[in-house]
Amino acid sequence: MIRVLVVDDQQLLRQGLCSLLALSDKVEVAGQANDGLEARDWLQANAGKVDVMLLDIRMPRMTGIELLNSLKQDGALLPTIMLTTFDDHESLMGALSAGAKGYLLKDVSLETLVDGIEAVHNGESLIQPAITNTLINSLQGLNTASDGPAPVEPLSAKEKEILRLMASGCSNKEIAGALFKSQGTVKNQVSTILAKLDARDRTRAVLRAVELGIIG
Repeated sequence: MIRVLVVDDQQLLRQGLCSLLALSDKVEVAGQANDGLEARDWLQANAGKVDVMLLDIRMPRMTGIELLNSLKQDGALLPTIMLTTFDDHESLMGALSAGAKGYLLKDVSLETLVDGIEAVHNGESLIQPAITNTLINSLQGLNTASDGPAPVEPLSAKEKEILRLMASGCSNKEIAGALFKSQGTVKNQVSTILAKLDARDRTRAVLRAVELGIIG
């Protein structure tokens, strides 16, 4: 089972989320924390006992983004999903820059949340489709050209199709189901797309594709 640390300053929401996760046979709640500072102390005292962190953004004493930056500085960053009520461009980009692998709104279903936990645990990154649309609209509104070079190799029609599914928030598992491919094949194709776009993860690949006008 995937061990999860839940970090949220709203006790009722945090405990409710833990009770919800307890219904899944794929994850277990390893611990809870009230804010970023308490989470950092918990992680230091329980090194190696958690696989994925569910993290709120805005909390007292230490925010979620401040916690990620602190862990990254210490070389202790772990796969993290920002679980929040905020879908604005600034919050999203701040979370991604700090090292978050996923960004979901708190109204997601248990199935979507568990799928997201599995995805980041497997090295993937994801953004909820509604948030992806917000981000793409913000980038298009900037109307700025990319500073980097165009992809060394053009994307094939199939790669563009996979990229569009990535932009809609689909995990490798969901892409494989939609295209009737194995997850291994999709994983390899995603890796090829990242290489062509010179992106280190799926989220940045989508942003790069928007900048280059490949999708949008």
